[in-house]
Amino acid sequence: MKTINVSISDLEYNKFGIKKDKLTFSDLVDMVSKELTKQNLTKSIELAEKYGLSKMTMDEITKEVKNAGL
Repeated sequence: MKTINVSISDLEYNKFGIKKDKLTFSDLVDMVSKELTKQNLTKSIELAEKYGLSKMTMDEITKEVKNAGL
């Protein structure tokens, strides 16, 4: 097994909720994936609100998707 060292700031350490100094690669990937998912969801919500998509009904969304051929 190989070992790598990664330096991160205290802010990032706390942001990711890291509780120990040694992690498996799978744990690191999981933490980063969750953070990226949160960031993408936040951006999606911001864009939906900006362009009025958050006010659409499910029927309106379904019609838009069908019209787009998706």
